[in-house]
Amino acid sequence: MENSLIDFPANSDERGSLIALEQFKNIPFEIKRVYYLFGTKHDKARGFHAHADLEQVLICVSGSCKVRVDNGKKKTEYELNKPNQGLFIGKYIWREMFEFSADCILLVLANNYFDENDYIRRYEDFQLEVSKFYTK
Repeated sequence: MENSLIDFPANSDERGSLIALEQFKNIPFEIKRVYYLFGTKHDKARGFHAHADLEQVLICVSGSCKVRVDNGKKKTEYELNKPNQGLFIGKYIWREMFEFSADCILLVLANNYFDENDYIRRYEDFQLEVSKFYTK
């Protein structure tokens, strides 16, 4: 599973809506790390890396942003602007987040703890590594 949008069912009534995120149910992995981005300027982009082992689900719980993903062969762009939808990003996927709205809060669920050694931060290195990954 490379990247795909996941719709989360909302429990809604006159009081509002609630979404439960559960590992191995609507999140396709064990959740080991949760973090969020906020206060990111509209003209500032984030990301510009891939991971060798980490998988993530990105959820824009407020506002909106765009995410460009690249598997080494194809680039796809998503707009995240629904708190009941997340973007799954698998291993060896280059990601760039940009065009953050002023009220954007981007929640990230990850299947592993922070490990600097898992990051691929140069696009040239990513292209080399992803070609090896897909020929396994």
